[in-house]
Amino acid sequence: METDFSIQQVAQQTGLSIDTLRYYERIGLIEPVQRASSGHRRYSQADLNWIALLIDLRETGMPLARMIHFAQLRRQGAATAAERLRILEEHQQFLEQQMQKLERHKAALQQKIAHKKAFLDQKESIAEREGIYGEQ
Repeated sequence: METDFSIQQVAQQTGLSIDTLRYYERIGLIEPVQRASSGHRRYSQADLNWIALLIDLRETGMPLARMIHFAQLRRQGAATAAERLRILEEHQQFLEQQMQKLERHKAALQQKIAHKKAFLDQKESIAEREGIYGEQ
C-alpha cells in the first residue's frame, strides 16, 4: 500500500482539482505537505484522511471560513479538541435541520405530484367519456 502520493494521485482519488489542492494549502486548510527532492508535493495517508474530512465538511455546507478555523484549531493540538468537537456537533445539528427541511419540501412536492397526477387522470377520463358520448 502506497503511503506517499503525488498531487495528481490525490486529485484523482479525492475528485478535487490540483488547483483546489494547492489553494487549500495556500489558505491553510491543508498543512504544507512534504516535498520530494524535485520539489513536488508528496501527500501521506494522514493527509488524504484529512482531505476526505474537508470534502465532507465542504459538501455538507460548512462555510470555508469555519473550515479554516477548524484547521487552525487542529494544528494547535489536543488543547483544542473540545472546541473542535463543538464545531462538529454544531455542524451535525445544522445538517439535521437541513435534512428535516428537505423532508418537508419533499413531502410537499410529493403531494403536488399526486394532485397533478389525479388531475391529469380525471381530465383523461373526461376526454374519454366525451369521445364516447360526444359522437352520438
